[in-house]
Amino acid sequence: MRTAYHQALEAARLDVVRLGALAADAVRTSVEALDRRDQSAGAHVVAGDDAIDELRRRIEGACIELIWRQQPVAGELRDVAAMLQIVTDLERIGDYAVDIAKNGIKLSDMPLRPQKVEVDRIAGAAHGMLVDAMRAYTERDEELASQVIERDDEVDRLYKRSLKLLQEEMAADPQLVKAGTRYLLVLASLERVGDRAVNIAWHTKDMIGAA
Repeated sequence: MRTAYHQALEAARLDVVRLGALAADAVRTSVEALDRRDQSAGAHVVAGDDAIDELRRRIEGACIELIWRQQPVAGELRDVAAMLQIVTDLERIGDYAVDIAKNGIKLSDMPLRPQKVEVDRIAGAAHGMLVDAMRAYTERDEELASQVIERDDEVDRLYKRSLKLLQEEMAADPQLVKAGTRYLLVLASLERVGDRAVNIAWHTKDMIGAA
């Protein structure tokens, strides 16, 4: 029974890692689609959200079964609790990627776009935090999780700077307001990706008893 239990626990952990990869890829692809005016790639991100939702449900079901079949000991319970929390954050990150993709699709036909907004910089920082947060989870790396948490200040700084630049451009050229409003939504989604990556890092620290 214990062997089967540990196999099921490890299978659930691997699914969490897969979910993290799907969410990170969705964020990366949605930003690339926005930059390239690629409606097809944006639509692919939107369609792929069903797979993220389904995997989250599968992991949650596995976690509930793990608790129901055999009461976990303290360390195992922390693992299961972390998985339940992390998959919620990953599913929301998938939703943010969909929002970015949908705004990218609507922006693809707009000839005028703001030039100074630093979407790529904040996207790179937030995506990097997510990748490292999942690596910290996979490798049970307390130090890396702490580094991810500290890097959130940089994402917040870039977010505020991008908002200021975007608002200045929109004020100088009213024709940019329609596109600029879409970019405001994109920036907000990317800032939230960073916030969710921080959540994952904290859940990882809790899991390994480091918080």
